[in-house]
Amino acid sequence: MRRMKIFYRIERIGRSVGDILSRIITSLPYIPKVLILTGSHIPNIYKGRKGKLLGYTLIGVGVVVLGLFVLSGIHGLLSPNNENIHYMGSPDGYHAFVPHDTINYNGHTDPKGDLILDNGNVIHNVIWDGKYSDTIINNHNQIIKLNNDFVGKIDPVNNQRYVPLHDFYVIKGQVPIKQITIDGQTYYVIDANKINPANIAGFYTYKEWINNFATAINTPGTYAAVLPGDSPVFKWTNTTGTVAYQTMVYEQYSPSFSSGGVVLVLPNKIIPYGITYSPSGSAINFASPSQVYNPSS
Repeated sequence: MRRMKIFYRIERIGRSVGDILSRIITSLPYIPKVLILTGSHIPNIYKGRKGKLLGYTLIGVGVVVLGLFVLSGIHGLLSPNNENIHYMGSPDGYHAFVPHDTINYNGHTDPKGDLILDNGNVIHNVIWDGKYSDTIINNHNQIIKLNNDFVGKIDPVNNQRYVPLHDFYVIKGQVPIKQITIDGQTYYVIDANKINPANIAGFYTYKEWINNFATAINTPGTYAAVLPGDSPVFKWTNTTGTVAYQTMVYEQYSPSFSSGGVVLVLPNKIIPYGITYSPSGSAINFASPSQVYNPSS
């Protein structure tokens, strides 16, 4: 009787170990997974020493290939089916990614910053991975360079000092995010490859206005308009007048920025901004203004 109990315990342990191994194998990258699974089934098909030899050989090759995956840091070590993607924000909302610096993620460099959701909540330590990653890094580097060149100098139109501008990237609709840990720090990764390019557009404005911009584009009735070249707004002796002209200056000095002198129009104020050359999603109306703003109207 005692031997039978021991036997059943060993059998249960064997099943548990087998179940764990099965889960590990199914989470492996495609190529080593196929080799290992095929190798484990070969002895059942080809009986005898040759079948076992072939099976062990395939398993060995699979383990070696897996080792190469790990050493080379190939993106997607785990199967995409095991990535825990969550969709953040409202399906009808606009959300803003604000880059600050870069981070090494899965063997390549990605922009890192904050994500402002349509409800105003801010998520820190956000990584933008995939589509437009390199473009965002380049745009951000360009705005840093231009800030170094112009901030503190005098706007020739309103005689006020230029202020720091900052780039940010608006996503229309829910944002696909997964949570990861790097060196003990929690990060939230935007999987930009799962976003329709038409729903991504880049902008730049005064650094302190980005939160207001995000709130404004989620406010019903807000629309975008272009300032005419002789607009009196450029002569306003406040930050609004300065930024309106400064966005046009940055457009002239960098190919990353295609349209300055644009404003968000709200009932009691305007927010000047510029549009990046890329991304410039066609589904985001604020990236393709069709009206002209006249403050006297």
